[in-house]
Amino acid sequence: MNLLPQRFIFRFGFASQTSTFKGNYPCSIPSHGRRKFSATTLSLATPKSGEELLLVVGGGAAGIYGAIRAKTLAPNLKVVVIEKARPLSKVKISGGGRCNVTNGHCPDNKILAEQYPRGHKEFKGSFFHTHGPMDTMSWFSDHGVVLKIEEDGRVFPASDSSSTIIDCLMSEAKRSGVLLQTGKVVTSASSTADGKFAIKLEKRSLDYVEHVEADYLLIASGSSKQGYNLATQLGHSILEPVPSLFTFKIDDLKLAELSGVTFPKVKAKLQLEGIQKKIPQLTQVGPMLVTHWGLSGPVVLRLSAWGARYLSSSNYKGTLCVDFTPDLPIEDLKSALTRHKSQFLRQKVLNSYPSELAVVKRFWKYILDREGICGDMLWSSISNNLLISVAALLKDCAFSVKGKGQFKDEFVTAGGVPLSEIYLDMMGSRIHPHLYFAGEVV
Repeated sequence: MNLLPQRFIFRFGFASQTSTFKGNYPCSIPSHGRRKFSATTLSLATPKSGEELLLVVGGGAAGIYGAIRAKTLAPNLKVVVIEKARPLSKVKISGGGRCNVTNGHCPDNKILAEQYPRGHKEFKGSFFHTHGPMDTMSWFSDHGVVLKIEEDGRVFPASDSSSTIIDCLMSEAKRSGVLLQTGKVVTSASSTADGKFAIKLEKRSLDYVEHVEADYLLIASGSSKQGYNLATQLGHSILEPVPSLFTFKIDDLKLAELSGVTFPKVKAKLQLEGIQKKIPQLTQVGPMLVTHWGLSGPVVLRLSAWGARYLSSSNYKGTLCVDFTPDLPIEDLKSALTRHKSQFLRQKVLNSYPSELAVVKRFWKYILDREGICGDMLWSSISNNLLISVAALLKDCAFSVKGKGQFKDEFVTAGGVPLSEIYLDMMGSRIHPHLYFAGEVV
């Protein structure tokens, strides 16, 4: 989960505040104790005289960070976060439990905007100049989190634990005076005659209803229908959400035997049923992982993000063509196989193969099996035509995509409140005053 993008930024309109990026990050993390942030039981209906209330719907990364930001810029504002379950639960499992905070290799905001499958045109304006990756990194650094930038630009806490990010956000929320109520759901929102929000809350397990008037409303409820319903009740439209950032289900028993095998760099092209036009973004380069149910890894997740709506319209059926040696032209690959054959004529093909392939033995066996080559055959028995076929398969290995990967829910969705209905410099509604959005609901 990336804490930076439009899905996780909230700028409140009380003041302007920028932070200075400190470029050097130490290699060790301070040994802060684990700090707990307990849910608060309070009456929202009785604010102090003259006190304004911001109600935040959703206790995920967007909601908690937005609440902290609002309280920082307007200390006298009463800020209450309503969360139906455990706060920051998605942050905990993001990045394989490490939490991908942002990207540290993209100081040029225009280039960064181009990396967004949807909304890149809108983000080329003032959006990232208001709060970009460097601001995110600076914020966490200033609050005691030591960060590290990996080769591909992903930024993680040096502890390699999402708990570090969770503890930081929860501690700062508590320190700044943000109040948290869990086990409640905001079920409706409407406008009052004096421009406030009439909010209805219900408890998940009890026959309990609470009515609250809020001066400001921040909807940061992720991809749940709750947020979409609240947005439409307040006059917004919704682009139909579809899953994004998911793995591919591949029906291939032989491939399933390779579960856990990783490829540092492949070139993968996604061809979808019913999609005839050429879409450059449906070809991606990066690491890939074999799972029990199919294929995963950054290259697959990027394909699912860029192709989210195309995949939905094709019922998640298509063909994934993978080049396992993207830096090795096919003629060079053929030459490497031919040289290896001449040098190892008396060895079994399963036990000996060119180092240029940079693959593990289990995968080499998979390639041989797909070509109908017995691993006990000697290299001297392999014809030139078979060598050409093996090279062709390594450069263009087709897998039939049968659907989305199982066992895990999609991390994010594509869809929600249209960007055209939001002032991106403030994340405020163009339709309803004092209404704001942040996170996956956008």
